Amino acid sequence: MYHTTEKGLFRIDCGDIYLQEFSIEDVDSIFRISNEPEVFEFLPDWKSSKEQRLEWVTNYEIPANKAFLHAAADSSNIDNHTLKLGVFIKESDEFIGWCCTGIKDELPAPNRELMYAISSRHQKKGYATKASKGLIDYLFTYTNLDTINAIALTNNISSNKVIKKCGFQLEGQVTIDQKHFNHYLLRKIEWLKSNPV
Repeated sequence: MYHTTEKGLFRIDCGDIYLQEFSIEDVDSIFRISNEPEVFEFLPDWKSSKEQRLEWVTNYEIPANKAFLHAAADSSNIDNHTLKLGVFIKESDEFIGWCCTGIKDELPAPNRELMYAISSRHQKKGYATKASKGLIDYLFTYTNLDTINAIALTNNISSNKVIKKCGFQLEGQVTIDQKHFNHYLLRKIEWLKSNPV
């Protein structure tokens, strides 16, 4: 299911797409996608200058990914570590988005979240669902997680659909920064029933 590339990058195979840990080569694509109106409308914190993005990827995201992967491999206990993976089309190796997991402080514990974004050119093709399922499967198989959260703005119809397709159950609504989100939970026991090995 997952392996390390020749360049030493962690990768999860998801059929016609794959997830791969961020690298310096991804900076331009992350910058471009995070500044697309269709993306930053729902993920304003990802919008940045190219210089900021290079600094974040180099000094924060790559080291954080390495720490997450080391913790997962060493003890399966990922604590508060963050993992940010690019979404790539396998046939062309085109970077089309990201799928990530980290702690969402605004949610009640256990508050590990799954989140994603796909470039506007590649939306409505099922890539967000495939990427999310790939990361969920990895998390429930190779880490000590029992529960994953997901949130989506109540008016983000596409994102709410993706979350439901992945098996998350609606828990209610939360307000974060004066915006209303649907809050979903997915438990490992339910995932394994629906996705037997």
